[in-house]
Amino acid sequence: MSRPFPPRNSSPSGPFVRVNGKIRARDVRVIGIDGRQLGVLGLGEALTLARSNGVDLVEIAPNATPPVCRLVDFGKFRYEQAKRDKESKKHQHATRVKELQLSPKIDPHDLKVKLEHAIDFLCEEMKVKVTLKFRGREMAHTEFGFQVVNQFIQEIASFGHPDFEPKLNGRAINLMISPLPRNKRARNPRQTEVGEAPESAPAPAARPQPQYGNHIVPARIERAPEPQTEESKPPGFTNNPFAQLQIK
Repeated sequence: MSRPFPPRNSSPSGPFVRVNGKIRARDVRVIGIDGRQLGVLGLGEALTLARSNGVDLVEIAPNATPPVCRLVDFGKFRYEQAKRDKESKKHQHATRVKELQLSPKIDPHDLKVKLEHAIDFLCEEMKVKVTLKFRGREMAHTEFGFQVVNQFIQEIASFGHPDFEPKLNGRAINLMISPLPRNKRARNPRQTEVGEAPESAPAPAARPQPQYGNHIVPARIERAPEPQTEESKPPGFTNNPFAQLQIK
């Protein structure tokens, strides 16, 4: 039997679950240890059955009529529930959104840079929000803005798809692009394969040999100068102007 009230210094780590004496229903539907339905039993009879098997009577469906209880060890029940919650959170990931801003008069080079950023975001499983703003008299020719947005969609079609058609909202065109599945998405051209061997540098081209008529002049072989020893060095100054002077 568990305590009727939890300790004051204990903080609930999950949803409140009634166990044994905390169950308030008169009749309960009992599930056995092996998972079989034991039918509707009185609360006293269900508690006696739990004591005889050395387990707890845990209320798992309090909103049912009558409430559904299970014969199980409460510690094991909490462990299994925490494990299921952890597995469910593992498959849930927060969707991140990156925003890119365009203009009707955007330079082609700037548009290419924006496309590269959008491809990087989509390959990292992020959504891309595209906003094209009109300024001043640009509102008189909104068709140029739609041309830029449609070109952006065509360039990025192999990496993501728009969630809705681009539409004008106030003074801006809004668009949301979601990434394609991995098996249908193109590879990011700016990412290299892991373990790819670097390209070897090309060997230098052979120097052509001069040819005079039908004879090929052999290439001149440059030899490194031989180191001069103490014996081979001429005595005195190296540049002696009187070295070749003959005295009669």
